[in-house]
Amino acid sequence: MKNTKISSDRPVTLVGGGDLGRDDLEDALRRAPLLVAADGGVAHALEAGHVPSAVIGDLDSLRESDRTQLPQDRIFRISEQETTDFDKALRHVSAPIVLAVGFLGGRLDHQLAALNVLVRYPVRPCILIGPGEIVFHLPSSLTIDLVDGDIVSLFPMGRVTGRSEGLAWPIDGLTLDPTERIGTSNRALGQVRISTDGPGLLAILPRAALDAVMRAIESSRTSPPGQRLGR
Repeated sequence: MKNTKISSDRPVTLVGGGDLGRDDLEDALRRAPLLVAADGGVAHALEAGHVPSAVIGDLDSLRESDRTQLPQDRIFRISEQETTDFDKALRHVSAPIVLAVGFLGGRLDHQLAALNVLVRYPVRPCILIGPGEIVFHLPSSLTIDLVDGDIVSLFPMGRVTGRSEGLAWPIDGLTLDPTERIGTSNRALGQVRISTDGPGLLAILPRAALDAVMRAIESSRTSPPGQRLGR
């Protein structure tokens, strides 16, 4: 995209300034070695011994002591105040997938804002990693190899319809809506396939499913367009 600051053909780890579990950053970096920080998230990176390839945000949380440890050409200031630093960073990173840590946990308003960003940029595949769960925006069609009994919560951020296979309670024929029907606490029967008729549906899965979700998202990006479930 025109304003992209970081472009990679490999997965990217994005670290924010929120709560960070002891192993969150290293778990993400093992899967996505290129590190980008959203503003104050650079403190987490430096404290763990990593110098990010880029720092993106309005920089109001960037400490001077941290700034001096960074090459100046890696600092990208986005001055507008209408969006969050997660928004600024995600829209300026182009990668097959972004693993985002330091955005779940802590303040509830920050978490809700992060979920809003996932829906606003469906063309930027991103998985939010939390203490026990992961959250991501579902593409138009996705097949995930899950474990029988895994909790699969589907939360609509707008009105959306779709179809499913491999869920204890299929979503076929349902209209999901944040003000009416939502899809929390469903259960996988094994492999799950979900197809949606438009954007706006978030999936919340166990953190142990991270690798399976990454494989599924990569596969969905290389599948022939227009592939749908069922009828």
